[in-house]
Amino acid sequence: MADVVTPNMPSRTPIFLTGATGYIGGSVLQCLLEHPSASTFNITLLVRNAAKGDILRSTYGVDVVVGNHQELGKLESLARNAHVVFHTADADDEPAVRAILAGLRKRHAELGDLPILIHTSGTAVLSDTAKRGDGTETIYSDLNVEQLKAIPPTALHRNVDLLVIEADAQGYARTHIIFPSTVYSIAQGPLFDAGISNPHSMQIPYLIRAALGRKRAGIVGEGNVLRPNVHILDVADLYITLFDAIVRDPAHTGHGWEGLYFGANDGHDWDQVARAIGQALVELGVCDDPAPTAFTNAELVRYFGSNAASWFNTSGARARADRSRSIGWKPRYTVEDMLKSIKPEVVAIMREREASKA
Repeated sequence: MADVVTPNMPSRTPIFLTGATGYIGGSVLQCLLEHPSASTFNITLLVRNAAKGDILRSTYGVDVVVGNHQELGKLESLARNAHVVFHTADADDEPAVRAILAGLRKRHAELGDLPILIHTSGTAVLSDTAKRGDGTETIYSDLNVEQLKAIPPTALHRNVDLLVIEADAQGYARTHIIFPSTVYSIAQGPLFDAGISNPHSMQIPYLIRAALGRKRAGIVGEGNVLRPNVHILDVADLYITLFDAIVRDPAHTGHGWEGLYFGANDGHDWDQVARAIGQALVELGVCDDPAPTAFTNAELVRYFGSNAASWFNTSGARARADRSRSIGWKPRYTVEDMLKSIKPEVVAIMREREASKA
Protein backbone atom coordinates (compact mmCIF):
# COMPACT_ATOMS: atom_id res chain seq x y z
CA MET A 1 0.00 0.00 0.00
CA ALA A 2 3.01 2.30 -0.06
CA ASP A 3 1.85 3.85 -3.32
CA VAL A 4 -1.12 5.49 -1.62
CA VAL A 5 0.44 6.52 1.67
CA THR A 6 1.54 10.13 2.09
CA PRO A 7 4.06 11.38 4.69
CA ASN A 8 1.20 12.67 6.84
CA MET A 9 -0.64 9.34 6.90
CA PRO A 10 -0.38 6.41 9.31
CA SER A 11 1.29 3.21 8.10
CA ARG A 12 -2.06 1.49 7.79
CA THR A 13 -4.32 2.86 5.06
CA PRO A 14 -7.47 4.40 6.59
CA ILE A 15 -10.55 3.25 4.69
CA PHE A 16 -14.12 4.42 5.31
CA LEU A 17 -16.95 2.35 3.82
CA THR A 18 -20.65 3.18 3.83
CA GLY A 19 -23.39 0.63 3.26
CA ALA A 20 -21.67 -2.27 5.03
CA THR A 21 -24.97 -3.88 5.99
CA GLY A 22 -26.27 -3.63 2.43
CA TYR A 23 -26.07 -5.94 -0.57
CA ILE A 24 -23.22 -4.34 -2.52
CA GLY A 25 -21.53 -2.76 0.50
CA GLY A 26 -21.48 -6.04 2.40
CA SER A 27 -20.00 -7.79 -0.61
CA VAL A 28 -17.30 -5.15 -1.00
CA LEU A 29 -16.49 -5.24 2.71
CA GLN A 30 -16.16 -9.01 2.56
CA CYS A 31 -13.68 -8.65 -0.31
CA LEU A 32 -11.67 -6.07 1.63
CA LEU A 33 -11.53 -8.31 4.69
CA GLU A 34 -10.24 -11.16 2.49
CA HIS A 35 -7.84 -8.95 0.50
CA PRO A 36 -4.18 -10.03 0.46
CA SER A 37 -3.28 -6.63 1.95
CA ALA A 38 -6.08 -6.64 4.54
CA SER A 39 -3.59 -6.40 7.41
CA THR A 40 -2.52 -2.99 6.10
CA PHE A 41 -6.08 -1.59 6.13
CA ASN A 42 -7.71 0.32 8.96
CA ILE A 43 -11.39 -0.01 8.02
CA THR A 44 -14.08 2.18 9.57
CA LEU A 45 -17.81 1.60 9.06
CA LEU A 46 -20.89 3.68 9.79
CA VAL A 47 -23.85 1.45 10.73
CA ARG A 48 -27.28 2.13 12.19
CA ASN A 49 -27.65 -1.11 14.13
CA ALA A 50 -25.52 -1.17 17.28
CA ALA A 51 -25.80 -4.96 17.66
CA LYS A 52 -24.47 -5.51 14.14
CA GLY A 53 -21.76 -2.98 14.90
CA ASP A 54 -20.67 -4.99 17.93
CA ILE A 55 -20.36 -8.16 15.82
CA LEU A 56 -18.41 -6.35 13.11
CA ARG A 57 -16.07 -4.86 15.70
CA SER A 58 -15.47 -8.01 17.73
CA THR A 59 -15.38 -10.58 14.93
CA TYR A 60 -13.81 -8.71 12.04
CA GLY A 61 -11.57 -6.17 13.78
CA VAL A 62 -13.00 -3.12 12.05
CA ASP A 63 -13.78 0.22 13.65
CA VAL A 64 -17.50 0.92 13.85
CA VAL A 65 -19.34 4.16 14.42
CA VAL A 66 -23.05 3.85 15.14
CA GLY A 67 -25.11 6.41 13.25
CA ASN A 68 -26.89 7.15 10.01
CA HIS A 69 -26.38 9.13 6.83
CA GLN A 70 -28.58 11.96 8.07
CA GLU A 71 -25.87 12.78 10.64
CA LEU A 72 -23.93 14.86 8.18
CA GLY A 73 -21.30 16.09 10.63
CA LYS A 74 -20.46 12.51 11.50
CA LEU A 75 -20.20 11.58 7.81
CA GLU A 76 -17.95 14.54 7.13
CA SER A 77 -15.65 13.67 10.03
CA LEU A 78 -15.37 10.02 9.00
CA ALA A 79 -14.55 10.99 5.43
CA ARG A 80 -11.97 13.52 6.64
CA ASN A 81 -10.20 10.74 8.53
CA ALA A 82 -10.01 8.37 5.54
CA HIS A 83 -7.59 8.20 2.64
CA VAL A 84 -9.97 5.92 0.75
CA VAL A 85 -13.77 6.17 0.85
CA PHE A 86 -16.04 3.50 -0.61
CA HIS A 87 -19.54 4.97 -0.80
CA THR A 88 -21.89 2.07 -1.54
CA ALA A 89 -25.06 3.38 0.08
CA ASP A 90 -27.91 5.42 -1.47
CA ALA A 91 -26.75 6.72 -4.85
CA ASP A 92 -29.25 9.59 -4.70
CA ASP A 93 -28.53 10.95 -1.22
CA GLU A 94 -27.08 14.31 -2.23
CA PRO A 95 -26.67 15.73 1.32
CA ALA A 96 -24.69 12.63 2.34
CA VAL A 97 -22.39 12.91 -0.67
CA ARG A 98 -21.88 16.62 -0.05
CA ALA A 99 -20.86 15.80 3.53
CA ILE A 100 -18.40 13.14 2.35
CA LEU A 101 -16.90 15.54 -0.18
CA ALA A 102 -16.61 18.25 2.48
CA GLY A 103 -14.65 15.82 4.61
CA LEU A 104 -12.33 14.93 1.75
CA ARG A 105 -11.79 18.63 1.02
CA LYS A 106 -10.79 19.20 4.66
CA ARG A 107 -8.42 16.25 4.58
CA HIS A 108 -6.71 17.62 1.49
CA ALA A 109 -6.43 21.12 2.96
CA GLU A 110 -5.23 20.04 6.39
CA LEU A 111 -2.99 17.07 5.59
CA GLY A 112 -1.92 17.64 2.00
CA ASP A 113 -3.30 14.18 1.20
CA LEU A 114 -5.10 13.51 -2.09
CA PRO A 115 -7.88 11.19 -0.91
CA ILE A 116 -9.64 8.64 -3.09
CA LEU A 117 -13.41 8.28 -3.47
CA ILE A 118 -15.05 5.26 -5.09
CA HIS A 119 -18.70 6.22 -5.38
CA THR A 120 -21.63 4.02 -6.41
CA SER A 121 -24.13 5.18 -9.02
CA GLY A 122 -26.00 2.91 -11.45
CA THR A 123 -26.67 2.32 -15.14
CA ALA A 124 -30.18 3.72 -14.59
CA VAL A 125 -28.48 7.03 -15.39
CA LEU A 126 -28.40 5.78 -19.00
CA SER A 127 -32.10 4.92 -19.10
CA ASP A 128 -34.64 6.66 -21.28
CA THR A 129 -38.14 6.74 -19.84
CA ALA A 130 -39.46 8.16 -23.12
CA LYS A 131 -38.75 4.77 -24.70
CA ARG A 132 -40.62 2.83 -22.06
CA GLY A 133 -41.55 -0.54 -23.49
CA ASP A 134 -39.58 0.03 -26.69
CA GLY A 135 -36.00 -0.38 -25.52
CA THR A 136 -33.15 1.90 -26.42
CA GLU A 137 -30.83 1.87 -29.39
CA THR A 138 -27.98 3.86 -27.80
CA ILE A 139 -25.10 1.73 -26.55
CA TYR A 140 -22.96 3.56 -24.01
CA SER A 141 -19.29 2.81 -23.48
CA ASP A 142 -17.60 3.86 -20.27
CA LEU A 143 -14.58 4.84 -22.39
CA ASN A 144 -16.59 7.36 -24.42
CA VAL A 145 -16.22 10.48 -22.27
CA GLU A 146 -18.03 12.81 -24.67
CA GLN A 147 -20.99 10.44 -24.80
CA LEU A 148 -21.11 10.30 -21.01
CA LYS A 149 -20.85 14.08 -20.71
CA ALA A 150 -23.95 14.38 -22.91
CA ILE A 151 -26.19 12.56 -20.43
CA PRO A 152 -28.80 15.13 -19.34
CA PRO A 153 -28.57 16.56 -15.82
CA THR A 154 -32.13 15.36 -15.16
CA ALA A 155 -31.16 11.68 -15.49
CA LEU A 156 -31.48 9.48 -12.42
CA HIS A 157 -28.39 9.70 -10.14
CA ARG A 158 -26.93 12.45 -12.36
CA ASN A 159 -27.03 15.30 -9.83
CA VAL A 160 -24.89 13.33 -7.38
CA ASP A 161 -22.57 11.96 -10.07
CA LEU A 162 -21.80 15.49 -11.25
CA LEU A 163 -20.90 16.57 -7.71
CA VAL A 164 -18.45 13.69 -7.43
CA ILE A 165 -16.85 14.47 -10.79
CA GLU A 166 -16.60 18.18 -9.92
CA ALA A 167 -14.67 17.32 -6.74
CA ASP A 168 -12.04 15.66 -8.92
CA ALA A 169 -11.93 18.68 -11.23
CA GLN A 170 -11.33 20.95 -8.23
CA GLY A 171 -8.32 18.84 -7.32
CA TYR A 172 -8.98 17.95 -3.68
CA ALA A 173 -9.83 14.30 -4.32
CA ARG A 174 -9.43 11.64 -6.96
CA THR A 175 -12.92 10.41 -7.67
CA HIS A 176 -14.17 7.29 -9.39
CA ILE A 177 -17.73 6.14 -9.99
CA ILE A 178 -18.90 2.55 -10.43
CA PHE A 179 -22.20 2.05 -12.25
CA PRO A 180 -23.69 -1.35 -11.37
CA SER A 181 -26.38 -2.59 -13.73
CA THR A 182 -29.08 -5.07 -12.71
CA VAL A 183 -27.23 -6.92 -9.95
CA TYR A 184 -28.41 -10.45 -9.29
CA SER A 185 -27.97 -13.60 -7.19
CA ILE A 186 -28.16 -14.12 -3.45
CA ALA A 187 -25.02 -12.79 -1.79
CA GLN A 188 -23.20 -15.39 0.28
CA GLY A 189 -20.38 -15.43 2.81
CA PRO A 190 -19.76 -14.81 6.53
CA LEU A 191 -21.33 -11.34 6.68
CA PHE A 192 -24.51 -12.59 5.02
CA ASP A 193 -24.62 -15.89 6.92
CA ALA A 194 -24.44 -13.91 10.18
CA GLY A 195 -27.35 -11.71 9.14
CA ILE A 196 -25.19 -8.59 9.17
CA SER A 197 -25.59 -7.68 5.49
CA ASN A 198 -28.63 -7.89 3.22
CA PRO A 199 -28.28 -10.83 0.80
CA HIS A 200 -30.83 -9.63 -1.76
CA SER A 201 -30.65 -7.19 -4.64
CA MET A 202 -33.56 -4.88 -5.53
CA GLN A 203 -34.93 -5.17 -9.05
CA ILE A 204 -35.50 -8.91 -9.47
CA PRO A 205 -36.60 -9.46 -5.83
CA TYR A 206 -39.17 -6.68 -6.28
CA LEU A 207 -40.67 -8.61 -9.18
CA ILE A 208 -40.52 -11.87 -7.23
CA ARG A 209 -42.32 -10.41 -4.21
CA ALA A 210 -44.97 -8.93 -6.47
CA ALA A 211 -45.41 -12.27 -8.26
CA LEU A 212 -45.80 -14.10 -4.95
CA GLY A 213 -48.32 -11.52 -3.80
CA ARG A 214 -50.50 -11.90 -6.92
CA LYS A 215 -49.64 -15.63 -7.37
CA ARG A 216 -48.64 -15.07 -10.96
CA ALA A 217 -45.56 -13.64 -12.63
CA GLY A 218 -46.09 -10.05 -13.68
CA ILE A 219 -44.64 -7.69 -16.22
CA VAL A 220 -44.70 -3.93 -16.73
CA GLY A 221 -45.22 -2.66 -20.27
CA GLU A 222 -44.20 -4.88 -23.14
CA GLY A 223 -41.23 -6.40 -21.33
CA ASN A 224 -38.96 -6.21 -24.36
CA VAL A 225 -36.68 -3.54 -22.91
CA LEU A 226 -32.99 -4.45 -22.91
CA ARG A 227 -31.04 -4.02 -19.70
CA PRO A 228 -27.44 -4.93 -18.73
CA ASN A 229 -26.80 -7.18 -15.75
CA VAL A 230 -23.97 -8.30 -13.49
CA HIS A 231 -23.54 -10.98 -10.83
CA ILE A 232 -22.98 -9.72 -7.28
CA LEU A 233 -19.57 -11.45 -7.13
CA ASP A 234 -18.50 -9.81 -10.37
CA VAL A 235 -19.56 -6.31 -9.33
CA ALA A 236 -17.84 -6.67 -5.94
CA ASP A 237 -14.73 -7.75 -7.82
CA LEU A 238 -14.94 -4.58 -9.92
CA TYR A 239 -14.63 -2.44 -6.77
CA ILE A 240 -11.53 -4.38 -5.73
CA THR A 241 -10.05 -4.39 -9.24
CA LEU A 242 -10.44 -0.61 -9.37
CA PHE A 243 -9.03 -0.17 -5.86
CA ASP A 244 -6.04 -2.35 -6.71
CA ALA A 245 -5.44 -0.42 -9.95
CA ILE A 246 -5.48 2.88 -8.04
CA VAL A 247 -3.00 1.53 -5.50
CA ARG A 248 -0.74 -0.04 -8.11
CA ASP A 249 -0.70 2.80 -10.64
CA PRO A 250 -2.69 5.86 -9.54
CA ALA A 251 -1.25 8.10 -12.25
CA HIS A 252 -2.62 5.87 -15.00
CA THR A 253 -5.95 4.84 -13.48
CA GLY A 254 -8.74 7.01 -14.84
CA HIS A 255 -10.49 9.40 -12.45
CA GLY A 256 -12.92 12.29 -12.78
CA TRP A 257 -14.58 12.17 -16.20
CA GLU A 258 -12.21 9.37 -17.13
CA GLY A 259 -13.04 7.52 -13.92
CA LEU A 260 -16.51 6.21 -14.80
CA TYR A 261 -16.67 2.40 -14.69
CA PHE A 262 -19.66 0.31 -15.77
CA GLY A 263 -20.49 -2.85 -13.86
CA ALA A 264 -22.18 -4.60 -16.77
CA ASN A 265 -21.40 -7.92 -18.41
CA ASP A 266 -24.38 -9.40 -20.20
CA GLY A 267 -27.90 -8.29 -21.08
CA HIS A 268 -31.51 -9.39 -20.64
CA ASP A 269 -35.00 -8.18 -21.31
CA TRP A 270 -37.64 -8.08 -18.60
CA ASP A 271 -39.80 -10.67 -20.35
CA GLN A 272 -37.02 -13.24 -19.81
CA VAL A 273 -36.94 -12.43 -16.12
CA ALA A 274 -40.73 -12.56 -15.74
CA ARG A 275 -40.94 -15.93 -17.50
CA ALA A 276 -38.18 -17.36 -15.31
CA ILE A 277 -40.10 -16.19 -12.23
CA GLY A 278 -43.28 -17.72 -13.65
CA GLN A 279 -41.58 -21.05 -14.27
CA ALA A 280 -40.23 -21.07 -10.72
CA LEU A 281 -43.70 -20.38 -9.33
CA VAL A 282 -45.11 -23.33 -11.28
CA GLU A 283 -42.35 -25.66 -10.11
CA LEU A 284 -42.91 -24.56 -6.51
CA GLY A 285 -46.67 -25.04 -6.70
CA VAL A 286 -47.62 -21.37 -6.38
CA CYS A 287 -49.49 -21.26 -9.68
CA ASP A 288 -50.10 -23.44 -12.74
CA ASP A 289 -49.25 -21.04 -15.57
CA PRO A 290 -45.72 -19.69 -16.08
CA ALA A 291 -46.73 -16.97 -18.53
CA PRO A 292 -46.56 -13.50 -17.01
CA THR A 293 -49.49 -11.12 -17.18
CA ALA A 294 -49.44 -7.32 -17.10
CA PHE A 295 -49.54 -5.61 -13.73
CA THR A 296 -52.62 -3.46 -13.29
CA ASN A 297 -52.23 0.14 -12.17
CA ALA A 298 -53.53 -0.88 -8.74
CA GLU A 299 -50.90 -3.63 -8.52
CA LEU A 300 -48.12 -1.23 -9.51
CA VAL A 301 -49.11 0.99 -6.61
CA ARG A 302 -49.44 -1.97 -4.25
CA TYR A 303 -46.17 -3.71 -5.08
CA PHE A 304 -43.91 -0.88 -6.25
CA GLY A 305 -45.29 2.10 -4.35
CA SER A 306 -46.53 3.94 -7.43
CA ASN A 307 -47.00 3.61 -11.15
CA ALA A 308 -43.95 5.81 -11.67
CA ALA A 309 -41.78 3.64 -9.41
CA SER A 310 -42.41 0.66 -11.67
CA TRP A 311 -40.13 2.42 -14.18
CA PHE A 312 -37.29 0.92 -12.17
CA ASN A 313 -38.20 -2.43 -13.73
CA THR A 314 -39.18 -1.24 -17.22
CA SER A 315 -36.57 1.24 -18.38
CA GLY A 316 -33.96 0.32 -20.95
CA ALA A 317 -30.22 0.86 -20.95
CA ARG A 318 -27.37 -0.64 -22.94
CA ALA A 319 -23.80 -0.47 -21.67
CA ARG A 320 -20.33 -1.77 -22.52
CA ALA A 321 -17.84 -1.96 -19.66
CA ASP A 322 -14.80 -1.18 -21.83
CA ARG A 323 -12.97 0.95 -19.26
CA SER A 324 -13.71 -1.53 -16.49
CA ARG A 325 -12.18 -4.32 -18.56
CA SER A 326 -9.20 -2.13 -19.44
CA ILE A 327 -8.08 -2.12 -15.79
CA GLY A 328 -8.25 -5.90 -15.56
CA TRP A 329 -11.86 -6.60 -14.61
CA LYS A 330 -12.89 -10.07 -15.82
CA PRO A 331 -16.56 -10.80 -15.10
CA ARG A 332 -17.38 -14.50 -15.16
CA TYR A 333 -21.16 -14.78 -15.09
CA THR A 334 -23.66 -14.50 -17.96
CA VAL A 335 -27.39 -14.02 -18.50
CA GLU A 336 -27.82 -17.79 -18.24
CA ASP A 337 -26.46 -17.57 -14.69
CA MET A 338 -28.88 -14.75 -13.96
CA LEU A 339 -31.86 -16.80 -15.12
CA LYS A 340 -30.66 -19.82 -13.10
CA SER A 341 -30.37 -17.60 -10.00
CA ILE A 342 -34.07 -16.72 -10.03
CA LYS A 343 -35.58 -19.93 -8.62
CA PRO A 344 -33.25 -19.98 -5.56
CA GLU A 345 -34.16 -16.35 -4.99
CA VAL A 346 -37.88 -17.22 -5.16
CA VAL A 347 -37.34 -20.04 -2.65
CA ALA A 348 -35.42 -17.75 -0.27
CA ILE A 349 -38.06 -15.02 -0.42
CA MET A 350 -40.86 -17.56 0.12
CA ARG A 351 -39.05 -18.80 3.24
CA GLU A 352 -38.65 -15.25 4.52
CA ARG A 353 -42.36 -14.62 4.00
CA GLU A 354 -43.25 -17.77 5.90
CA ALA A 355 -40.84 -16.91 8.72
CA SER A 356 -42.37 -13.44 9.06
CA LYS A 357 -45.80 -15.01 9.59
CA ALA A 358 -44.58 -17.33 12.35
